[in-house]
Amino acid sequence: MYRAAAILSLIVSLAPAGARPQTSMESNAAAFKEVPELMSGFRLLYEQKFPEGREKFVEWTAQNPEDPFGYVAQAASYLFEELYRQGVLSSDFFVDENRFLKGIEGKADPERMKNFREASGRARELAKVRLKSNSRDQEALFALTLAAGMESDADSMLEKKQMDGLKRMKEANAHAKLLLAERPDVADAYVALGIANYTIGSLSAGFRALLWFGGVHGDKKLGMAQVEKTAENGRYLKPFGKIMLALAARREKQNALAQKLLRELNEEFPASPLYAVEYAKAMGRPVPTEIEP
Repeated sequence: MYRAAAILSLIVSLAPAGARPQTSMESNAAAFKEVPELMSGFRLLYEQKFPEGREKFVEWTAQNPEDPFGYVAQAASYLFEELYRQGVLSSDFFVDENRFLKGIEGKADPERMKNFREASGRARELAKVRLKSNSRDQEALFALTLAAGMESDADSMLEKKQMDGLKRMKEANAHAKLLLAERPDVADAYVALGIANYTIGSLSAGFRALLWFGGVHGDKKLGMAQVEKTAENGRYLKPFGKIMLALAARREKQNALAQKLLRELNEEFPASPLYAVEYAKAMGRPVPTEIEP
């Protein structure tokens, strides 16, 4: 159940009624607009050029040391890299019931995880400083939501610390609920909701019943619809939304959808060693020579 525990951390409430208007500072926050340096860095991540992408984030953070999103991006670069190295971002992982629900085999790279923790921790520190001045600071809430969600994935999926993952779940729930009440238009947040709904909907009926009494629900169809919102309208996480939706579609034997998304990813990121392989698998074609992670 390690994989389930990891995804539980991403569940939040979508109750955005009463959202207040944005201030000019909030609308210009790096997390909520396309910053060229950050967009470039994320693009490199989606090409599996993790050190190069991370360098972009480090350079931007040096010029914006009080902005938590720079450290969120650095943390994401380490987490994405480890997920890729462990084969999580592949159809082989998603269609394997045991791996999908329990997580990786073996151990995560200790140095990479140490760097991830440091970046995530610094993002938390900066976000909490902002919240002391404004308890509804949207960028701070976004940073804390992503930090807690990523930490839960790392705890439960990569390091198999189930109780720590559940603790991060509660924290992510609280911050994300506040964020979406303020900013229901943040499409990047929906990928977290969708992965949670889809994964919980994939669990056994007995385990879902236990979660239900704890206030946690799962719905595979709803989950895929939520991930689609990120895949269509996300900013930094739009390609990630496409990856997750394509892999879920492979698992659900929705071949046309998987083929469409993987073709788009392959065309958008031709330098990537990942999408050409996954597209070939989805099409039932010979797999090109795969670059080992």
